[in-house]
Amino acid sequence: MAEFLGEHYLWVKALHIISVIFWMAGMAYLPRLFVYHAEAEPGSEKSETFKVMERRLLRGIINPAMIATFTFGGLMLWANPALLSQGWMHAKLFLIFVMSALHGFFARWRKDFDADRNRRPARFYRIVNEAPPVLVVFIVILAIVKPF
Repeated sequence: MAEFLGEHYLWVKALHIISVIFWMAGMAYLPRLFVYHAEAEPGSEKSETFKVMERRLLRGIINPAMIATFTFGGLMLWANPALLSQGWMHAKLFLIFVMSALHGFFARWRKDFDADRNRRPARFYRIVNEAPPVLVVFIVILAIVKPF
């Protein structure tokens, strides 16, 4: 497989980047939905609509995109294990771990909304909405500039 991947490394890299774009688009949009959902009356038609939107976004886009991101990123690391000895990659993987933890929080909060158990104000989600873009800025800088 190493030879196959070597020949197709750029395709794997392209698929990795595409997956990241979809994952981050969803990670930026889901907390924005939470902002609006937190302002909706539980049990209202508006709240029920947000439940459907949030579930479809998480299950249909964000989760598959994260899995694809990890798959293609893992294949690239497998094809080039020397990357794992570089400081910038350690920092990037740490930030990806933080992004994955945030993804887990989003999934849990979606379940809270689904069960009408949200106890956080819209302002909380407005603040949290800033985390994915900030993380992406640092992840991209690490991947492109490789400062360490």
